[in-house]
Amino acid sequence: MANMEQSYLHVQIQPGSAQNKVISYKDGVLKIKIAAPPVEGKANRKLVVFLSDILDIPKSHIVIKSGLTGKQKTLVFTGITARELTQRVQRLVT
Repeated sequence: MANMEQSYLHVQIQPGSAQNKVISYKDGVLKIKIAAPPVEGKANRKLVVFLSDILDIPKSHIVIKSGLTGKQKTLVFTGITARELTQRVQRLVT
């Protein structure tokens, strides 16, 4: 996978919510409610599945680069340009 495009997304999650839901995208941070508790990586796994579904990106192309144990996370997406990723995220909140 040499020369594969990589893009980054900053996410703030609120685990333990009633449902998965995008709250806002402001100042480069996507705020999301996740319907999973913040234990044993459950919220992280649910976040990746949720983003995969709503952004139409394979789960295998989404990696949590930093923030595994916190609410603030940086995710790396492979196979998509930063511009395309931003456009897809902006469509979620408009």
